[in-house]
Order: sequence, then C-alpha cells, then structure tokens
Amino acid sequence: MRVADLPRLSLAALLTVACGSNSAPDASSDPGPASSSSKGSALPSSTTTPSSPLEALSPAVLPPPPADVSNRFADDTRAATLGQALFFDTSFSGALLDLDNDGKAGTLGKAGDTGRVACAGCHLPSTGFLDSRSPGKQISLAAGWGTRKAPSLLDLGQDRLVMWDGRHDTLYNQVFGPIESPLEMNSSRLFVAEQLARNYRIPYEAVFGAMPAFDDPQTFPALSAKQSGCQPKYPGSPKSTCDGTFHGMPGDGAEYDGLSAANQQAVTLAVVNMGKAIGAYERKLTCGPSRFDRWMHGEDDALDASEQRGAALFVGKAACVSCHSGPYLSDQRFHNVGLEPKPVGVVFADLSDTGASSGVGAAIADPLDIRGIYSDGDDGRLPTAVSPQMQGAFKTPMLRCASMRPSFMHTAQVRTLAQTVAFFNRGGDGPGIYGKNELRPLNLSPQEQQDLVDFLGALTGPGPDGSLQMAP
Repeated sequence: MRVADLPRLSLAALLTVACGSNSAPDASSDPGPASSSSKGSALPSSTTTPSSPLEALSPAVLPPPPADVSNRFADDTRAATLGQALFFDTSFSGALLDLDNDGKAGTLGKAGDTGRVACAGCHLPSTGFLDSRSPGKQISLAAGWGTRKAPSLLDLGQDRLVMWDGRHDTLYNQVFGPIESPLEMNSSRLFVAEQLARNYRIPYEAVFGAMPAFDDPQTFPALSAKQSGCQPKYPGSPKSTCDGTFHGMPGDGAEYDGLSAANQQAVTLAVVNMGKAIGAYERKLTCGPSRFDRWMHGEDDALDASEQRGAALFVGKAACVSCHSGPYLSDQRFHNVGLEPKPVGVVFADLSDTGASSGVGAAIADPLDIRGIYSDGDDGRLPTAVSPQMQGAFKTPMLRCASMRPSFMHTAQVRTLAQTVAFFNRGGDGPGIYGKNELRPLNLSPQEQQDLVDFLGALTGPGPDGSLQMAP
C-alpha cells in the first residue's frame, strides 16, 4: 500500500490525542520491532475539542530573531555583509597544532600551517552550518581537537545564552572563544585587529566608524600568524588552556599587555565589533518552514501516518515538548539528561565537563558580558548566580533541521536520531556523572520510537538562501 493510500487523521483529532495521557503503555500493547518502512495507519479519529501544544510549535509565520539589545548593528545589512565575509575568512587564524592535522581529508591542513581556520571550517553551510568535515563527524579538529560537538548555527538568533553550557551571553563576545582558543583558531585579539586594519578597513569604517591605526607598528606591535596565539609546551597535543607562551591577548606579558589601557580597549573593541558583524550575519541563518508546518497549516498530505503519530507522541506520551517547546523546539534552558560521556573520535572522552554550572559561571565573570562597556544594552538575560540545577546540565538544542546532523548530544557520542530517541526512551544513562538526571523512562514501543524519528525528519526546512552560504 502506498503511503498516500493510508488513512489520515484530521489535525483537530491529532491535537486531541497528542494532549492526552502521558502514562506508560501496557507491555502487552507493544507491536514488536519497527522498521523505517513500517508506516502503519494514522491515529483514530476523535470528536473532542483540540488543545494547543502542537499548534504552539508551528505559528502561521515563524518568528524572526528577537531584537538584540546588546548589538545595535544586529539588523544592519552592511554589518551582516561584513560579518559574512569575516565568517568565511581564514586569515585571522594562527598555526595548526595537533599532529592529527596531517593534510588528509577532513583536516584543514598540516600542523604548523597558518591561516587555515575560519568560522565556516567547523560550521559548514552545506550541511546546516555544523561540522560534517572533521574525521569521525563528531567533535571538531581545528588547531586542535575540541571536546564538544560544534552546534548548528541555524536559528542561532533565537538564542540568548549561547554554547552548550551558556558560557557566552552575546554573539559579540562569543567570537573571543574560538579566536583565542589553542584548539580552534589559535590566534589573538591583537592579531585579529591588525588583520582587520589590513584587509577590512573600508567596510569596517562604513559600519563602525574610524578604526585606530592598528597597522602602525610603533603603537601596536606587529604580530605574524605564526607568533599569534599559543605556543604550547607540547605543540603536537595542545590543551584547551595554553600551557606555554602566548602572544596578542590579555596575560601574554608581551605585546598586548605592553599596550596602554586605552589601546588595549581599542583592540578589544575592534574584535567586539567583528563579533557584532558576524552576529548580524548569523541572525540571517535559519532552517525555515518544514513539511510539518505545511501540514499544520492545512496541507493534509505533507506528513505520512508515521510522522503524524510522531507529532502526537512529541507533545503527548513522549513529552518531548516539555523541553523542546515553542516554534524552534527549545525552551532555551539547561537540563541534566544523565548522559555518561563515551569516547568519540576514537580516544576522546571528557569526564570533567560540568556543563552550565561552569559555563554560566564563566559568563557571569566575563568582563565582556552584556552588562559591560562593550554592550549596547542589557535585557537581563544573564543570570546573577549559578543554580544547583545547572550541575551537569546542558542547553536544550533546537530541533528544526535536526535530521541533517551527523551526531547528537554535546559530546557527539550518539550517532543517529534513532539512537537519540532510544537514549531518551530509556531515561538516559542512569544518574550521569554530575548533578541529577531529570529523565525517566518513557516506555515507548519500537514503533513509537520510529514514529518519533520520522516526525523529527519532517522538521527539516530549505535552509538559508544560497547567497548566505558563501563569502559575499
């Protein structure tokens, strides 16, 4: 039987079933193993008045990113165009370090090479602005190996606290993380400011006004890409915090620390503005409406029977919507799901990651935060303290275009959507390592799990316009 021939449920009836009991099913109701071709029939019809949880996931028009008070250039088209150019530019990066950078497929070059890492190197436009490049397609290999999955940037403009652990409260201060990390760009704010002066003075000044003379070596000591960033104690195996000498950033005891306070502020402001421009570009990146939205708005055959049942499970028995809520399917909060880190990339397993308890703490202590002098406003998004519930908790990811992702969870140890659904169905890995696991077993049958997987696949939209997927 063709899927088109299957009986279908009216949207009103589906909403009713979806909002019914969340109680676990009797084991005798398990229909047995499911397969991706086991579509079955749609749910039985109902005459009860529909409720709204499913409708809340699909408004008539997906909302644009909310105003970003921290960045007065957030919706400036000139800033976005500049940010797009910066996003794809590798010239801001220092030397590749890890010896796994051997020049083969999946790497960005060979250890010692400079100018190889851009934002686009770990957020590839062709696969939803996430890392489908690095060996293993789990964690990212840039200057070194990271320990968390690089998240998709689609719909990033909906975020307030960014990163898995919320360690940045604005897009403008987030750029300092990859720029000055020995594992990512292995560069420095002073070198980046000098590169902006060398290559982007005109478009920069068109948006942000006059740029200081960063290309004057008498005032701002000139750094090369090789000098910039970290020179680790063991270059072939860099750590997340530099354990050797470093240049061009606070604490270097050299070029940056030797600047006057005013010139240090000028350098930092230039990179803040770089972050504001990139943020303006990133706000344009969206997954877009999906088959699910078309079905919600009256296109009855946009979802097959399995996907319809999955939609009902999502807001009903499986209770996914308790965290994956709203039009972008995330409550933007941090949750502990009892994940026990397992090795990824063959040898990496981060057993010391406490999640939001350390990340939000770092955001609160960041001198570049939304409350500081570099922000254009403060909307109160930054918590005043770290709560006990943040221990071992990570931010709920948005689920639009989730089917494009090559791996899942912050560790990237879960490889498929089916494995992800199975993880949540069993209630996680028990207590986890830190904090308290919030999950409980869902007792979904194999068919119900497959229905959820099929529904998640129906959340994929067209993605950003092609003009946004390359350098301008």
